[in-house]
Amino acid sequence: MGAVPACPYQGAHVSAPESPQPVDVPEEDKSHVPPMTTRVVIAEDEALIRLDLKEMLEEEGYTVVGEAGDGEQAVELAREHRPDLVILDVKMPKLDGISAAEKIAEESIAPVLMLTAFSQRDLVERARDAGAMAYLVKPFSKTDVVPAIEMAVSRFTELKELEKEVADLTLRLETRKLVDRAKSILQTEYGLTEPAAFRWIQKTSMDRRMSMQQVAEAVIQDADEKKANKG
Repeated sequence: MGAVPACPYQGAHVSAPESPQPVDVPEEDKSHVPPMTTRVVIAEDEALIRLDLKEMLEEEGYTVVGEAGDGEQAVELAREHRPDLVILDVKMPKLDGISAAEKIAEESIAPVLMLTAFSQRDLVERARDAGAMAYLVKPFSKTDVVPAIEMAVSRFTELKELEKEVADLTLRLETRKLVDRAKSILQTEYGLTEPAAFRWIQKTSMDRRMSMQQVAEAVIQDADEKKANKG
């Protein structure tokens, strides 16, 4: 990231990212082409949808290492293969997708992408609380799948970084909420992508010897003060 202008976040001596220029994004973030080694487990009780999803993934260069028709089998396959991503349908027999996601998240096996026929806020929040990193609403197309996968993998990577910084689970969840809010502000105010916003928070944390939570709080405080001043 290049030099930042004099736009300090109040009380934390943190300079905002240059606007409107985004931080440097590695080439792989722009290509949307996954490595050939990206391994995926998919779980969907409707065989036709599962087949369509598998074909979409393979056309995009992903490798499907396991297929399940219920939540219990999905968890078993995730444990067996240790994939880079698990895609779960919400409604499945034996063990629903949200419960399966919770088990996979508890063991920190892989990022989880949820498939759902509904986009109700309560369902999305339940999936998120269970550990899902992103979700797709059915019916979906190939152009929907890749960005959702990238978001799930990116958020899982962020979570692993937060785990290194915050040991306590409750504090980690609180930190994640703060970081998510700060990312949203950086995306809106400075035109950054979600991964770029997280990298800015992470880099600023290292450069300033602050925790990511402190950086996120500084970003939020500055945004709140600007909003209050406008009011």
